[in-house]
Amino acid sequence: MHGFTGKPGSHLLIPDAAEDWHVAYVPGEAGPWTLAGLAEALPPGTYRPFADERPNAPAALGWLLAQHRYSRYRQSDETGSRVLLTSEPHRIAETIALAEATALVRDLVNTPAADMGPAELEAAVQSLSGRHGAAVTVTRGDALAQGYPMIHAVGRAAERDRAPRLVELIWGDPSHPRVAIVGKGVSFDTGGLDIKPSSGMRLMKKDMGGAAHALALAGLVMHTGLPIRLHLLVPAVENAIGPGAFRPGDVLRTRAGLTVENTNTDAEGRLVLGDALTRAAEETPELVLDFATLTGAARVALGPDLPPLFTDDETLAADLLAAGRACADPLWRLPLWNGYDDMLKSDIADLVNAPDGGFAGAITAALFLRRFAPKAAAWAHLDVFAWRPAAKPGRPKGGEAFGLRAAWAVLNQRYGGT
Repeated sequence: MHGFTGKPGSHLLIPDAAEDWHVAYVPGEAGPWTLAGLAEALPPGTYRPFADERPNAPAALGWLLAQHRYSRYRQSDETGSRVLLTSEPHRIAETIALAEATALVRDLVNTPAADMGPAELEAAVQSLSGRHGAAVTVTRGDALAQGYPMIHAVGRAAERDRAPRLVELIWGDPSHPRVAIVGKGVSFDTGGLDIKPSSGMRLMKKDMGGAAHALALAGLVMHTGLPIRLHLLVPAVENAIGPGAFRPGDVLRTRAGLTVENTNTDAEGRLVLGDALTRAAEETPELVLDFATLTGAARVALGPDLPPLFTDDETLAADLLAAGRACADPLWRLPLWNGYDDMLKSDIADLVNAPDGGFAGAITAALFLRRFAPKAAAWAHLDVFAWRPAAKPGRPKGGEAFGLRAAWAVLNQRYGGT
């Protein structure tokens, strides 16, 4: 009579004589999403699982994420919270920190470009710095043009209040191992003079998704006091169309001293990351992680949920893949195939930014980045989509974090001892 079918994800509220309520629930997905569907469906209140079924930390994470709402531009229809009692109170702080980091990625990516330009990305870094006592340096104007020519070239057509910049944050004891986290911060991507069609431009507010991931991961590092010397780098630009736009065929100079023939103004993300990776390498880190919404080819190969991982470091690859499996945040390794390096050859410069033909687009983009990544450090590149095209329990349609929990787990294992 209640319509309870027993199908995965279904539930039934059952009253008892003491006027308490019990919930019969058939879980859908395992891992973090075990209780996510229930958290979305139950009325506000406090819930206590049976003694032999108390949720662990991953399930509690899904419970929290199921209640996240992006409500900046409309009133929320939420009338109260859903509190879950957990069997692992010692892990509550870590679970909440992971949920807040994921929510930060979602909120930043969901914000339209009119309210999330280079200045707002800089402000997000400054806000993070203020909470954790970090130092922030911002390079813009002539200093950017001279020191970071590719970042400047990509962003120079934008309006003055959306001018390009490199935002750097430094935190931690200088004697601790140095780790750099780099995030692509293209606040909007028209494609430049190689303009995108309207269908391809519709979601380009999310092209700063790599920066959102980098900010969230840096926040986790500082919030937990991980004993590393953190260097966060966000090249923040808008790839606009205007009188100053860089052109197909232009040869760009780079901070690394190489020259790049620009064969496609819509392959701009790798350009800004190239200069940022060069800067990261100058501080001799032992580990560099970069996040970027870099290629449509990655989505064609692996879809929206599975970010390709690129690295030449076998230990780092194994650690990231294992962490992704363990925390239900999967990655899939694609090769840095040396045989495709020839595709980056230019007739007039040291290399091109986008080979003709479209073959192996995600791989050749990663190979381009490898030219600028530090040679003496472990380096990994994650080509994330940062967007969920369809809702799932605990994961609304819109901005989303991919690979964030896996990357955090590796940092925590390497430097935190947990």
